[in-house]
Amino acid sequence: MPAKAPPGLTLLEGREALREWSAEIPDGTSLGFVPTMGSLHEGHLSLARQAASTCSKAVVSIFVNPLQFGDPEDFSRYPRDPLADCALLADAAVDAVYLPAAADMEASIRRRPAEGPAAERWEAEFRPGHCEGMLTVVGEFFRQVGATHAFFGEKDAQQLFLVREMAAASFPGLEVVSCPTVREPDGLALSSRNARLTADDRKLALALPESLAVLAGGWEGGERGIAVLEEILAASLKREGVQVDYASLVDDPTFHPAGPSLSGPWRACVAARVGGVRLIDNLLLGGP
Repeated sequence: MPAKAPPGLTLLEGREALREWSAEIPDGTSLGFVPTMGSLHEGHLSLARQAASTCSKAVVSIFVNPLQFGDPEDFSRYPRDPLADCALLADAAVDAVYLPAAADMEASIRRRPAEGPAAERWEAEFRPGHCEGMLTVVGEFFRQVGATHAFFGEKDAQQLFLVREMAAASFPGLEVVSCPTVREPDGLALSSRNARLTADDRKLALALPESLAVLAGGWEGGERGIAVLEEILAASLKREGVQVDYASLVDDPTFHPAGPSLSGPWRACVAARVGGVRLIDNLLLGGP
């Protein structure tokens, strides 16, 4: 844990500190919330700045959620530097950082599993237990923080969809705000996992945004066959030599597999492994 808070930032080290801080917020105050697992990059910081500019108060949590990791080694390798993270969040003008201990999150209320393809396919299929673990902890954060707005990036499109479904069902007073994917100058979507890429793998990882660009070219050229578009995407990824977990089109409003009975717009979602590092990305087709 950080030894002391950077100027202008309140550190909430544990649930009791969060309760005391929340009790001082006047009723009717808009409160923005950004859940993170730390190892912050510009993508996280863009969410934090959006929360701070949208709401009267903004709080960011840092908690490496073990329920989201199927591999204990992956959990242990996840980078942790709360001191550096808090310095970045102070610059992002948020009011507080919530740093719960594992015991603070043990009260997570088990919710019924989400239904539909978004809870069964894609990330749910390749990372068993990940979606349930994410929803369990995010739901517990929603209960503890009591925010009016929660901010999530579009890079994790399936997560965003599931969180919106959970909020609509269980937290009707909470607005889930989606924020655009933040990218490196060469197009690679920002991710904490990018730091684990070697220089050669970092170049290879560009296969994800470049393949989505190839797909966009097919779409703009008039191709509308779902199977054809998915094949364009998968073939482009495989040509670059990355290991593809999935390259799929989904109906963005429902997160069902794209098909003629659905109106779209479609979202192309990809997951691939580059040098042992798993990366995801997506692109909206036919949307605003």
